[in-house]
Amino acid sequence: MRILHTSDWHLGRSFHREDLMAAQQSFVDHLVDTVRAERVDCVLISGDVYDRALPPVDAVRLFDDTLGRLKGLTRVVLIAGNHDSTRRLGFGSALMDDAGVHVRTDFARVGEPVLVEDTAVYGIPYLEPELVRQPWDLDERSHAATLAEAMRRVRADAARRGPGVRSVVLAHAFVTGGEASESERDISVGGSSHVPASVFEGVDYAALGHLHGAWPVTDRVRYSGSPLAYSFSEEHQVKGSWLVDLRADGVAAEFAEAPVPRRIARIRGRIEDLLADASFEPYEDRWLQVTLTDPRRPSAAMERLRRRFPHALVLGFEPGGREAGAGRTWSERVRERSELDIAGDFVAEVTDGPASAAERDLLHEAFEHCRRKESLA
Repeated sequence: MRILHTSDWHLGRSFHREDLMAAQQSFVDHLVDTVRAERVDCVLISGDVYDRALPPVDAVRLFDDTLGRLKGLTRVVLIAGNHDSTRRLGFGSALMDDAGVHVRTDFARVGEPVLVEDTAVYGIPYLEPELVRQPWDLDERSHAATLAEAMRRVRADAARRGPGVRSVVLAHAFVTGGEASESERDISVGGSSHVPASVFEGVDYAALGHLHGAWPVTDRVRYSGSPLAYSFSEEHQVKGSWLVDLRADGVAAEFAEAPVPRRIARIRGRIEDLLADASFEPYEDRWLQVTLTDPRRPSAAMERLRRRFPHALVLGFEPGGREAGAGRTWSERVRERSELDIAGDFVAEVTDGPASAAERDLLHEAFEHCRRKESLA
């Protein structure tokens, strides 16, 4: 049996205000083509279909179209992630079962598999520990305890089906061994967001979602990652899906790379070097996070950068050196200073240069205006 494991589509998400709908459409086209070419028996979508609980209309339309294209080629099993609304994503799931599209968003149905040939596919949606603790009578409020109980129910059902039936699990969680990026929403509860990979022992394959980097935690426990980069911390990640063959002698997996709409990168340096150095030429067509290291903040920096790098999106400032004593606290630096001197220090703090004469005159005028207002009160 061949499955395609994907997750974290985050339909409707933008990248620093850049619309990604066309890029997400390209990924869907690639996915459908891969399913057709590779004769995939079942597509697994391990949560975070949408980027938020109330997705935009265009995102819903794209997903509806995607499911319509896939159902004519293969079976689909999908679960809710922590970004999805379980009620909205799960609407009409009973009707979709008949079409071969199996949506699992209800924790009460954990342990009820979708049977695909000789394989039982168990969907474990994102489980908020506080919401399932009482219904499942758990002693501990943590992701580890919650997922352990979910897997206990999966194993109990799998044991009843006998040794001839293989088991596959979809889960949306932070499993120890995965590598986080900046674009995942924190799911920690009391500092206990991690779950050991050993919780999935005994199943033939665990298709994980939540972390955005493709990551084989073990041969049988894998993250597919997101199909697109959603933060600059994902600069070096290769995006795509896992093609997994469940064989009598084990599991074989290969990675199917997804199309890249526009590469992302992080560059740093002094603004004149960035604008003139030929070595930065490969970055001219990329979405960029730029960090300037000039000793003083350059004026109109983003405007100047975009003349060479039209897709620069994020600008940071980390001067290469600061004045001696800059490590002192603000209260230490302003002690026994005049109001005008303190305001001048603030200007120097945020611009890495002393206030000009014109700026000091403006500050002096502001303080005098405040004194006059106070005296008239």
